[in-house]
Amino acid sequence: MIMNTRQNRLIIFALLLLTQTPLGAQLHSTKIELPEDSVSVTMEDSVPAKRSFFKKFLDYFNDANKEKKNKKFDFSVIGGPHYSSDTKFGLGLVAAGLYRTDRNDSLLPPSNVSLYGDVSTVGFYLLGIRGNHLFPQDKYRLNYNLYFYSFPSLYWGRGYDNGANSDNESDYKRFQAQVKVDFMFRLAKNFYIGPMAIFDYIDGRNFDKPELWEGMAARTTNTSLGLSLLYDSRDFLTNASHGYYLRIDQRFSPAFLGNKYAFSSTELTTSYYQPVWKGGVLAGQFHTLLTYGDTPWGLMATLGSSYSMRGYYEGRYRDKGAMDAQIELRQHVWKRNGVAVWAGAGTIFPRLSEFTPKHILPNYGFGYRWEFKKRVNVRLDLGFGKHQTGFIFNINEAF
Repeated sequence: MIMNTRQNRLIIFALLLLTQTPLGAQLHSTKIELPEDSVSVTMEDSVPAKRSFFKKFLDYFNDANKEKKNKKFDFSVIGGPHYSSDTKFGLGLVAAGLYRTDRNDSLLPPSNVSLYGDVSTVGFYLLGIRGNHLFPQDKYRLNYNLYFYSFPSLYWGRGYDNGANSDNESDYKRFQAQVKVDFMFRLAKNFYIGPMAIFDYIDGRNFDKPELWEGMAARTTNTSLGLSLLYDSRDFLTNASHGYYLRIDQRFSPAFLGNKYAFSSTELTTSYYQPVWKGGVLAGQFHTLLTYGDTPWGLMATLGSSYSMRGYYEGRYRDKGAMDAQIELRQHVWKRNGVAVWAGAGTIFPRLSEFTPKHILPNYGFGYRWEFKKRVNVRLDLGFGKHQTGFIFNINEAF
């Protein structure tokens, strides 16, 4: 990781400062000699030596992953440069916070919140916040994700054949904002149910090949209501080492809510985590999204993201249904450093009955992990797909 090299350089530079400047000196002490029958006394300066900026900088990151039980809210920030085939050179910023709604309950997993932002040389910008708030005794859970971004994007059209045709690649400007919230009630151990609400705003402009939109409106405003079912036995929400995760979301976007395009969707996500040896965790995930009715182009099921089918351009392959699976080996290497490798596959289809194996797309890759906070990783992944690659800088594991 680039950060690791820089950190080593900073450590060396800081050590040089410590040995060559009084800023790195220990507390000054003066020993006063008294008669033999007296007690030897050591007096220390009352003013401690000032820490240099680099020492403070290193201490900040060295302490970031230590559990701070005395702090009600443990919050840290990190940023760094990145490059990908779609956003080009950019600067990402992530911040992570951990807190407990009941600090006396050691069995209650900590709640988490993440702020994320990004800007790049092609005019891409992103800002968002997501998190999971666990109420005392884990009786209720509030999950939320809010973001907006603007991006000079690419569009290939709907369906596998259009996505596979490189001649269909067309430019357009995309602005998107989403607010997604669900509130879960615990019915039994690890089992939850609750309502969900989603608001989407998508605006496409400056189309290079407008015929690929097949007459659909460039701007879409959509309000959805739904129901979520959840089984979650993971030991840690953002970086599980064992347990199961199963979630089903049923979403409805009827016309009476003011939606121009009335449709519904069913989404299934299931994950499994199993320790395999010291420091090693094997994780697997299956995900599918099926939409029914008049689904707008911006809310169709797609392949490619920071969390699944990593390496594919997000939205190149889109249709009314999508399915993907991945398996990942995560290995702790040394201190706060770890690595991961994964392999997966995915496909899209207009309806489940038209699923065909010949349209399955491969996916694989590897990544570096640095423990930013206690069991909260900064993630750098390099993903490979069919004639595509992608670099990802993010917070928390992909799943």
